[in-house]
Amino acid sequence: MITFVATPIGNLKDITLRALECLKAADVIFCEDTRVTIKLLSAYGIQKPLVACHKFNEKEAAEKMIALAREGKEIAVVSDAGMPAISDPGETVVKQLLSAGVPYTVAPGASAFTSAALLSGVPMGRFTFLGFLPEKNAERAALLSRYKTYRDPLVLYCAPHDLEEVVAALFSAFGDREAVAVREITKLHEERIQFRLKEGYPGEKKGEFVLIVEGAPPAEDPLLRLSVREHVQAYLDMGYEKREAIKCVARDRGIAKSDVYREALDL
Repeated sequence: MITFVATPIGNLKDITLRALECLKAADVIFCEDTRVTIKLLSAYGIQKPLVACHKFNEKEAAEKMIALAREGKEIAVVSDAGMPAISDPGETVVKQLLSAGVPYTVAPGASAFTSAALLSGVPMGRFTFLGFLPEKNAERAALLSRYKTYRDPLVLYCAPHDLEEVVAALFSAFGDREAVAVREITKLHEERIQFRLKEGYPGEKKGEFVLIVEGAPPAEDPLLRLSVREHVQAYLDMGYEKREAIKCVARDRGIAKSDVYREALDL
């Protein structure tokens, strides 16, 4: 069986018992960077053959994986931190496994964007995850333009050397909004910094970042530019009965129906 195993995003203690079982049981471990994975394995006394599986060799690594799986080998797939294939190598592997009809499963665990969502303090009942933005300016602008009117918060990853440029791109696409940057999650210098896009990120540019940007403000209803009386008349002109028109205006404006009724007595 091939198991995609989530690994700690900072603190090495943030690993599940099942993840350790999968790593110990594996005949071979495919990993993003052998130098990073060897540190995790050493911390738990695990010695296994490691095979590189990164964005430059995913297709070839997947072919090796499929061949080993068909021989009955137990295989673990990890990235440097978090869940493989989520803004990390692994997506191409999954596609090839599905195409080849080779079964796989997942051992879940630590997640940077869900941890940052909680740390941010931003209401996150719903949100849109963008991962890492494209490197090319035109592609980045095109992507962000699709989310300009989204009302839910946007969550994205950002490397420290790209932070200034990414924040500037967000401001260019969305205008001034509240944002929260969370960095060094689960580590000694874990930090949450709130700022406005117009002002730019004011803190230290060190460590991996998760940015949470508030959603678009609600579009202004043109009916709200009218007086209360004109607002009621607009609904009457649409064919509403007077009672329903008053109820709609009260809802639109967040005021009592009695206040609207007084303004519309002679309509």
